[in-house]
Amino acid sequence: MTIYGLIVLIHVVAAVTGLGASFAMPIVLKHAKTTEQARYSLSLNQKIEKVVKIGSIALLLTGLILGALNTALFTKGWYILSIVIYLAVQFVVAGIMPKKVKKMEEIIHAHNGDDLPKEFSKINLELKPYNTILHTSAVLLIILMSLKPF
Repeated sequence: MTIYGLIVLIHVVAAVTGLGASFAMPIVLKHAKTTEQARYSLSLNQKIEKVVKIGSIALLLTGLILGALNTALFTKGWYILSIVIYLAVQFVVAGIMPKKVKKMEEIIHAHNGDDLPKEFSKINLELKPYNTILHTSAVLLIILMSLKPF
């Protein structure tokens, strides 16, 4: 196996682990029905998020290394668009969503009682369009990487 082939392999593994794990996060939060379940779901999501971050960073680094090893990639539309999409979703991933999740954590940790606070559920619903953007982007990236359409 060549160095290039090894980097491609790492890139694919990073995509499967990082992007794949990101699909679980909203499902975990969606099914919390009590305060205790919400606390556990938030804790579990923090653990899943570590896998997502490692995979995401590995994806970016290996993608750029592949471009450095094969500079012709920088002339391919699918490659450039993939980088643009990746960077664009970082505003959502690193900017918007962590603030909302932090607010959910504050609400749930301050709440007494077993019922799920309405504010928690409201913010969780606000995350839905952002998760849709992220998951759609992930699927689009996988399509671009697999088909290399242009």
